[in-house]
Amino acid sequence: MSGYDLFKPGPRRRTSLVVSLLLVGVGILIGVVVASDLGWLPFGHAVPEAPVKPVPAAMPPPAPVGVDRNFVQVAKAVTPAVVNIFTTRSGKGGEGPHAMPFDDPLFRRFFGDEFFRRFEAPRERKERSLGSGVIVDPNGLIITNNHVVSKADEIKVFLSDKREFKAKLIGTDAKTDLAVLKIEAEGLQTIPWSDSDKLEVGEFVLAVGNPFGLTQTVTLGIVSAVGRASMGIAEYEDFIQTDAAINPGNSGGALVNARGELAGINTAIFSQSGGNMGIGFAVPSNMARSILDQLVKSGKVVRGWLGVSIQELSPELAAQFGVTESKGVLVSDVLESSPAKRAGLERGDVILEFDGKPVENPTQLRNAVAQTIVGKKAVVKFLRDKTMRMVEVAIAEQPKQVAQAGEESGESARPAGLLSDLDARELTADLAGRLGLAAGERGVVVVQVRPGSIAEETGIKEGDIILEVNRKTVANLKAYEKVAAKIGKDEAALLLIKRQGRTTYVTLKP
Repeated sequence: MSGYDLFKPGPRRRTSLVVSLLLVGVGILIGVVVASDLGWLPFGHAVPEAPVKPVPAAMPPPAPVGVDRNFVQVAKAVTPAVVNIFTTRSGKGGEGPHAMPFDDPLFRRFFGDEFFRRFEAPRERKERSLGSGVIVDPNGLIITNNHVVSKADEIKVFLSDKREFKAKLIGTDAKTDLAVLKIEAEGLQTIPWSDSDKLEVGEFVLAVGNPFGLTQTVTLGIVSAVGRASMGIAEYEDFIQTDAAINPGNSGGALVNARGELAGINTAIFSQSGGNMGIGFAVPSNMARSILDQLVKSGKVVRGWLGVSIQELSPELAAQFGVTESKGVLVSDVLESSPAKRAGLERGDVILEFDGKPVENPTQLRNAVAQTIVGKKAVVKFLRDKTMRMVEVAIAEQPKQVAQAGEESGESARPAGLLSDLDARELTADLAGRLGLAAGERGVVVVQVRPGSIAEETGIKEGDIILEVNRKTVANLKAYEKVAAKIGKDEAALLLIKRQGRTTYVTLKP
C-alpha cells in the first residue's frame, strides 16, 4: 500500500513551501525593525540608542538695567578714581580720661614734686584718621569731606595702583562739609559728573570708598530719598539718602549711579552703633561741583543772598494766605537794603518759583539762592493777596554777618478766644530790660503763656513780640486788643512774632 508522503516534492507542494519561506522571511524582517525601534535585537544584541535631539531651552529674560554684569563694569570703571586719604594732626599729651592727676596734693605729697616734674611738660602726639576722596580731574584734583582733612598737619593720598602722594589743601567749605585737594600727578582716572537734580528715589547706586581702611570697597543700594535737610550735619543740606552700606572711612567717597556717573559725595551715616544701619547721606553732585569750582577758582565760596526770612507753609498758613496747596515758602520778613527789598518783595508773600524752578520748602529755596551766581538776575514768582506776581531780583553776595533787627513794650491785655492764653503787654524800656530785649522798640510783648494751652503747644514763648494779628499791624497794646477782640473762640489766629531778631508766622488753631 502506498502512503501519502508529505515531504515528497511535487509541483503544488514546492509552490506552498516557497510561499511559506517568503512569509517567514517577511516576519523576521518586520521583527528586526520593531526590535530596532524598541532598542533590542534577538539573541541579546542591543541596538545603539539614537542620539536624542536637545529641546531648545527658553531664552532667559533680559537682565534689568544696572544689575549683574552692568554693575561689574561700573565698578571696574569707577574704583580707580576713588582714593584713600590718610591724615595726621598734632595734639598735646596729658589730656583725656587717663591723664595723671598732677595737681592732686595727695599724689604730690606721696611721690614728691621732683617725680611729677618729669611728666608735666606736654608731649606731642599724632592723631591719625582715614577717609576717602574722588578724583575729579586727570591732573590730580580730588574732592572729599571737610571733616576728613580738617586741622590736618599732613595729608597723604593712596591711589588704587598703590602709589602714594602728599596732598595740598586747595580749600574747604565747612558749611557743606566739602574740601578740595591737589596731588602732583597726571593722566588719572576720573568719574563723569551726573545731574543730581534728575536723580530719582528707587535708582540703584554704588557707594565706593575705604571703610575701616578696606580699600576699594563697593556696596550696592538704592536712593532712599532726596532733598534731606535739617539733619544737623552741615549748615547747607540737600542730602541724597541711600541704603548702600556706608561706614567710617567711606566719608568723601563716591556715590555712583547705574550709568557710572558721580551722583554724590558720601558724607555721613545715621547710626546708633557706629556702623552701617542702612541710612547714609551724600552731598548731591550739583552742589559738590559748584563748591569745587569756586574753591579751585578763588579758594573760597561766595554765596548768593536774597535778603528774606522764610518759613514752611503749613496747611493752616496756606489757608490763611489763600494758597490752595501747601507748596512754596512764606516770607516772614524782608531785610532792609536787601535785593528782595529793592525788588519789591513783602512780608506775607508766598514764593512759588525761583529762577524758573518750583520751590517747595525753605531749604530748597535757601540752597538755590546760595548757589546762584552773584549779580545774576533771577525771576521770583510769588503769590500776594491771592494774586500771582513776578519780579526780577539781582542776587547779591551773602554778607558775613546779616544785621539783626532789634526787639520790642505796658499794661495787661486779655482778649477772648485763643489769645486769652497769652498775657501780652506794651513793651517799655524797663520791660525790655527785664526780658533781655533791645531798647528802642515799640509793640506788644508776651510776658506769660498759659501752661498746656494751644499757644504753648504751638511754640509761643515769653519774650516773643507780636507784630501782627491776622495780617493787621499791632504797634501798641490798644491796637492789639482791638484786633484780638474780634477773634472768636472757634476761630484761628495768625500771628507774626519776632524772636531773637527773626520774624515768624504762627497759626493758633482751635
